Amino acid sequence: MIGRLRGQVAEIGEEEALIDVGGVGYVIRCGARTLSRLPPLLEDVVLHVETQWAEAVGMRLYGFLTREERAVFVILQSIQGVGPKAALGVLDVLAPGELAQAAARGDKTAVARANGVGPKLALRIVTELKDKVLPGAGPAAGGAWTATSAAQGVGASAPRPSGEAVAALMGLGVAEASARRVVEQALERLGEDAHEADLIKAALRELGR
Repeated sequence: MIGRLRGQVAEIGEEEALIDVGGVGYVIRCGARTLSRLPPLLEDVVLHVETQWAEAVGMRLYGFLTREERAVFVILQSIQGVGPKAALGVLDVLAPGELAQAAARGDKTAVARANGVGPKLALRIVTELKDKVLPGAGPAAGGAWTATSAAQGVGASAPRPSGEAVAALMGLGVAEASARRVVEQALERLGEDAHEADLIKAALRELGR
């Protein structure tokens, strides 16, 4: 499980970037907004990474410049009909705070500007996100995000390791209820101060992966 990478920008393509980490090149899929904000070639960058596995393509890494964008990427995919491509498209046109405001207003038109998102899916997105305060939304959007959000964070700027672990498991295709259950079991064994990586490893062992 890769959650973050620090390295040099080796290449920037239309949909992905190649990040050189100690001589190893990682292909990271990014949205257009992220790609446009990457530093010049050979300069250092830190990317927050969401690791996902699909039968057809194997492991894919999705990169973001902020933790909040990564968390919202996971939350969006908890909505029926929203896959990685659509989630990246939404984040291309709306930053997390802007998405929270659009959802609060029920502004499906703003969301429908994203590639791969039609009016019906845009309506579903704003409807399901309306009562959630997303990471990066800030106090103006209503304070701490709710417990129903997929990443289970306790605040816009500081999601708990347990919430990050739940989000990571969901990114691997684990159902939300199962992810919460095994992470809670891991917390009981490891304690409340356990790090995200340790929680994920323990949870995966519990799931037999």
